[in-house]
Amino acid sequence: MVYDRNAAVEYANKWAYGRNPQFYDFSDLGGDCTNFASQCLYAGSKVMNYTPVYGWYYISLQNRAPSWTGVNELYRFLVNNTGAGPRAVLTGLDEIEKGDIIQLRLTSADKFDHSPVVTDAGDGTPETIIVAAHSIDSKCRPLSSYRYRELRPLHIVGVNG
Repeated sequence: MVYDRNAAVEYANKWAYGRNPQFYDFSDLGGDCTNFASQCLYAGSKVMNYTPVYGWYYISLQNRAPSWTGVNELYRFLVNNTGAGPRAVLTGLDEIEKGDIIQLRLTSADKFDHSPVVTDAGDGTPETIIVAAHSIDSKCRPLSSYRYRELRPLHIVGVNG
């Protein structure tokens, strides 16, 4: 199946400064960025993966996959997914497209901790790539405005039905 990049970006722009009431707001539970990224991915894919533990789905606060809200869990799901839902490859910024995710390591910790959604790929440089995100709600934010230690660009290559 084809990933609808326009639908993902439309969703990101619509909800960047708000919360869709169909999903719990995780702002007080460690941050809402990956929940927001997952919502955008779902808007573009229309398919969830209901595999217990290792899938990617949201039914409620108590019934969701770790990959729906966890930065590193989302990465593992997207790059290893052979079941239903979106799949991604790790790529360079020059191959990023709108609707992709660029995960950031903001702290000195050994893990990534933020998942902005690309709304405009620009010319593939941090100064021209524009993202939307939750946790620190952002819309039309240049990637270069983040003080990150490392980035992990995830290019969505398709959707398994």
